[in-house]
Amino acid sequence: MRILFAPIAEKVLPSSLKATLMPLVARLDSALWEEGDQAAANRGALIVFFSRVVSAALAYALQVFLARILGSTEYGIFVTVWTILIIFSLFSCSGFSNSILRFVPEFNAQKDFARLNGFIFTAQRVGVFGSTAIALAGALATWVLSDTIESHFVLPLFLVAVCLPLMVYTNILESVARAYDWQLLAMMPAFLWRPTLIIIVMLGAWLAGFPPTAATACISAIIAIWAVAVLQTIMMRPRLRAVVPSVPKIIDFKFWLIVSTPMMLVDGFFQLTMSADILMVGYWMSPDQTGIYFAASRTLALLHFVFYAVRSVSAARLSRLYHSGDQNGLHAYSRTAAQMTFYPTVLLAVLLIPTAPLLLRLFGSDFMEALPALYILIFGVLARAAIGPADALLIMSGNQTTCAWVYASVFAANVAFNAVLIPALGLVGAALSTTLSTFIEAALIYAVTRKRVGVRAFFLAAPTAPAGSS
Repeated sequence: MRILFAPIAEKVLPSSLKATLMPLVARLDSALWEEGDQAAANRGALIVFFSRVVSAALAYALQVFLARILGSTEYGIFVTVWTILIIFSLFSCSGFSNSILRFVPEFNAQKDFARLNGFIFTAQRVGVFGSTAIALAGALATWVLSDTIESHFVLPLFLVAVCLPLMVYTNILESVARAYDWQLLAMMPAFLWRPTLIIIVMLGAWLAGFPPTAATACISAIIAIWAVAVLQTIMMRPRLRAVVPSVPKIIDFKFWLIVSTPMMLVDGFFQLTMSADILMVGYWMSPDQTGIYFAASRTLALLHFVFYAVRSVSAARLSRLYHSGDQNGLHAYSRTAAQMTFYPTVLLAVLLIPTAPLLLRLFGSDFMEALPALYILIFGVLARAAIGPADALLIMSGNQTTCAWVYASVFAANVAFNAVLIPALGLVGAALSTTLSTFIEAALIYAVTRKRVGVRAFFLAAPTAPAGSS
């Protein structure tokens, strides 16, 4: 049964709004019901967008809940080790979670099911074995250095090491689902199920009388991550069996690793750039200040979700357009993706500015200290949104090594800025450092994309490809 919104809107909308809203309603009907690649892409974008809206709200609710139940100091300890976990989860799979988005569409298009089968098999095992090795090494390093590490970090560090292998495994499955445009199956485990389970388990532990500490929160996260991994596996296996024929595997591990490793560096240095301020606030300042600053960072996630939603739904399509040689289509879609990122981000920023004090008060009265830093960080989010998912285009077009160097340079600049500004200006210094480095990042990504791919990835770019682009 098809429900068309255009006839309903025609009847209920006042005449003054019809001229403005009816084209949008018609596009919604088109995205929901039309056939073809464009309609499928639009449906995927809608699914990702609304899933991201829900997940952003849920993730924010999780952080407010944890801050309230743990207090600023224990919350600061938890978010520090959680940030470390996120960083190592990106480096643990050697980039295979990213290269899935390149190789799975490519092998499907070529009907090379032997390599497709071999690649998915290899990606899962590289992720699990690599993350297990890093988790063991991290636990050993924590034990050896336990006398030099601040005591309140030792147990949480051991606990997040237990999370790492299954978190990496779920990231691999998420990427496979995204490569096949199974958007709900890609989004729900990490962004909906996991935070919901953490809240449920943590609340249960608190009601049962367990102390509200960072260690308790880490144990709650372990239970949630492992439960999600089991459920995600159960749901993915029949879907994969239906689309991946059971043929003998061809494994080209050396080539795949050569392609994937720069992608790992791109994602890893990007996350380091996003997290450098939190880790360096944790180094220079007390855990409660880390928690307060992280609250500002999490509040900005309400803006960032637009960037991540567009990026996640665009990567596979950018890859198809690039490899098909459709330069005009690639440029047009890059411009559209930048507009889809920038304009909603601006709208949300306008809404966030007056509501930010209320949102920070949800964490607790002492979290209002982060308000100046939050306002500064908004400008960096807008700078990144202005170019849309241009970094994904670089990766999908084989320029992942160059993109990795860009992010490595931005990370180095970010660390240098933080080292100078945090001791002098505190949380405001961390925000200034991150914003400055984000402007550098956007300028470099734009310049490299134009030079290497021949595309102006910018929301104000001309609608046609630059003259002379190949």
